[in-house]
Amino acid sequence: MKATVCLPTYNERENLERMLRALEPHDVRVLVIDDGSPDGTGELADRLARELGFVDVLHRAKKEGLGRAYVDGFRRALAAGAELVVSMDCDFSHDPADLPKLIEACERGADLALGSRYVPGGSIPNWGVVRRAISAGGNIYARTVLTSPIHDLTGGFKCYRRVVLETIDLDAVDARGYAFQIETTYRALRAGFHVVEVPIRFVDREHGGSKMSRAIVLEAAWRVPVLRVQALTGRF
Repeated sequence: MKATVCLPTYNERENLERMLRALEPHDVRVLVIDDGSPDGTGELADRLARELGFVDVLHRAKKEGLGRAYVDGFRRALAAGAELVVSMDCDFSHDPADLPKLIEACERGADLALGSRYVPGGSIPNWGVVRRAISAGGNIYARTVLTSPIHDLTGGFKCYRRVVLETIDLDAVDARGYAFQIETTYRALRAGFHVVEVPIRFVDREHGGSKMSRAIVLEAAWRVPVLRVQALTGRF
C-alpha cells in the first residue's frame, strides 16, 4: 500500500537529513512540513527533496502548532493518493526501524496502528521516575475521562488508513499541541474504526530542543473533558 510519512519540523536542521536517510530504505514517501524554521530547516528540506526522489516539502508561513501542521500535511498526502498516512517525530524519539511494524499492522487489517510505549514490549528506556509518572498519569487521566481502551493516547507515532482521515472530519480537529494525538485517536474510536497498539521503544532526542511547553500540557488537560462532552452530546 502507498504510504506517506508526514514529518513536521521546526528547527530540526540537526536531525532532518539523518531522519530522511533512515527512512529511505522503507519504500515510503516523506512529506516534510516546515513551519518557517528560523534555523534553515526548510531550505535544507528543499535541497534534500531535489536530491532524494521520495521527499516532498510543504512550507507553512509560521509556527501554528503540531496539530495544524499535521492537518495540512494529511490533506496534502491524501490529495497525492496515499493509502496509508504516518505521523512521526523528526527528532528520533520515534525509531524509523519501527515504521514497518505500523505499516504492516494496517496492511493486516487495522484502521489505525498506534506506536505504544505502554503495552507489553513497549519501553521508555531513558526517562526518569518523575517524567514517567507524569506521562503515565496523563494517559490514565485521558483513558479514564474518555473511557478509552487505548493505553497510549498521547502517542504520536501512528499509521492511518486514508478512510480514517477522510471520516473523522479534520476541519473539526482544532487542537494545536499534543492534545491533537488524543483527539484523532478518540475520534477514530468513536467512528468505529479498528485501532491497535504496536509496541515501540521511545527515546529522548539527542539534538535540538524539545517543543513541549506548559501551554501544551494545559491544552491537553482541558480538551480531554471537552472531547467527552462533545461525544456524549452527539457533536461528533
